[in-house]
Amino acid sequence: MARDDMVQSAIDNWAPRFISNGIDANDFQRVTTTVERWDDWCRAWSECGAMHAQMGEEAEARGYYTSAGQHFYQAAICYHFGKYLFVRHPQELRAAHDYTVQYYQRALPYFDFPGEHVAIPYEGGATMYGIFRKPWHTPRPPVVILVPGLDSVKEELHVYGEDFLRRGMAVLAIDGPGQGEMEFEHAMRFDYEVPVRYAVDYLESRSDVDAKRVGLMGVSLGGYYAVRAAAFERRLLATIENCGPYNPGENFAQRPQISRETYIYRLKGANVEDSMNKLNQFNLQGVAEKVERPLLVIQGVRDRLVPAEQGKRIAADAGSRATFWLFEDGNHVCNNIPYKHRPQQADWMRDKLRV
Repeated sequence: MARDDMVQSAIDNWAPRFISNGIDANDFQRVTTTVERWDDWCRAWSECGAMHAQMGEEAEARGYYTSAGQHFYQAAICYHFGKYLFVRHPQELRAAHDYTVQYYQRALPYFDFPGEHVAIPYEGGATMYGIFRKPWHTPRPPVVILVPGLDSVKEELHVYGEDFLRRGMAVLAIDGPGQGEMEFEHAMRFDYEVPVRYAVDYLESRSDVDAKRVGLMGVSLGGYYAVRAAAFERRLLATIENCGPYNPGENFAQRPQISRETYIYRLKGANVEDSMNKLNQFNLQGVAEKVERPLLVIQGVRDRLVPAEQGKRIAADAGSRATFWLFEDGNHVCNNIPYKHRPQQADWMRDKLRV
């Protein structure tokens, strides 16, 4: 089958991410072998999501709530990966986004660690949304804030959250400006310490967690966001950044076309030049060195989206505060070797938050 370049790019660059973040490998094989044109990508994944949603409806109606939770979760992830880079068709993107949020919320009560969709007060009277989940076996646990990247959303961080929850930490996965539930009205912003500040303020308003023990984890562009937040938000005790760029503008031209288009779309620039001017503010020079608390930097040598040198620069600037894990066989976000870093990073965070 002759796929167009954008379909092939999505498969080549992100296939391990799909599998490690919740897509069933059989669904991935079946859907991607039937899609030839990028214009059909979101529709094909949405059909897969609808299939899982129907199974969730049937299981819930029969009182099989564990099965319902799994089906609704699978539906949400399918819809998300249908729309994650689908910026050429905003209406289809929005429809799939709404189903992602809807079905993940349907699943939340049925997880082994149930959760709630929470509204976090944000600047200007706006609202930032998050998913809060808490371990049932730990009274007043510490919390890890989970930050998505350019094209991920809080729902995609579900599997990451499981690792922290099993180790006695609560998680708050957020959609910041330009992400998920905030991507339609709010542009991406370089000073991500602002949304993180509101997230920590929210945690301080809850009596069921220990808001004096808060960590932060970010993946891909969320890794940049995490380092930026750690440099300026002093209430964070420890931070993990996974394959975040030091300066995303440096290798913008080398990114896949669908990724470049997504940057421009979510920066909400008036034109390409304006978008690039905005992107140039995303730079950790003079910032990473301000991190005062423990920082774990994870980087894959085989990362084709964020060169390994960018992770090395982050670790070098953070100096003695940084622990640097470099994986020779790791791709972007090391999604092809999750067993080598996901359990280990959760253990690292547990030690830093004194669980």
